[in-house]
Amino acid sequence: MSPRAILTDIEGTTTDIAFVHEVLFPYAREHLADFVHARAGQPAVAAALAEARAAMDAPAADLPAVIGQLQAWLDEDRKITPLKTLQGLLWQGGYERGELRAHLYPDVAPALRRWQAAGHTLAVYSSGSVAAQRLLFGHSEAGDLTGLFSAWFDTHIGGKREAASYRHIVAELALPAGTVLFLSDVAAELDAAAAAGLATCQLVRPGTVPAARHPHATDFDAVSRRWEIA
Repeated sequence: MSPRAILTDIEGTTTDIAFVHEVLFPYAREHLADFVHARAGQPAVAAALAEARAAMDAPAADLPAVIGQLQAWLDEDRKITPLKTLQGLLWQGGYERGELRAHLYPDVAPALRRWQAAGHTLAVYSSGSVAAQRLLFGHSEAGDLTGLFSAWFDTHIGGKREAASYRHIVAELALPAGTVLFLSDVAAELDAAAAAGLATCQLVRPGTVPAARHPHATDFDAVSRRWEIA
């Protein structure tokens, strides 16, 4: 059955993991300390720093200690919400100055445009902040694709390996779970989505190990064929 909505992951699904780990993360690592020092008093940055202190269980931690912890989380690729928020704010400047341009697999943009034109609701669910998601799709190699998406979800709604997160998402979309197709390269995320009743498809990009318990596709064109999406 063709789905009414398609919910997609980003890293390893629409975008090469190398772009995130070899471009975005090093950019954040290089500029994080200066960015936080310069903007610590701005409301969005101050709120993220307060969240970071709470996650550290150190409400009185000074700025160097918080920056050190943020950098440690970055090196560990931790899915910590305040870190993701600050990364998104930092990357915004990089995209706006033309220092960053987001990678997409070549099959992604044409498929997204076809799916949206055919009436399918498109949404994103990534561990990166909603701000970072919008920046990536807004400054992609294929142009600004943000207008194709109806909803954006990050870890504020819950962890990607927790079934409850997907229940919250389908409630936000106001659709039966079985009419929503979730695309991801990570089997554990697909497991959680399936437990919540969503249809699932694993994107098996180069380097991804397919999981036999989920349908899989090598690219978005194969998703279109398998799920009878326009």
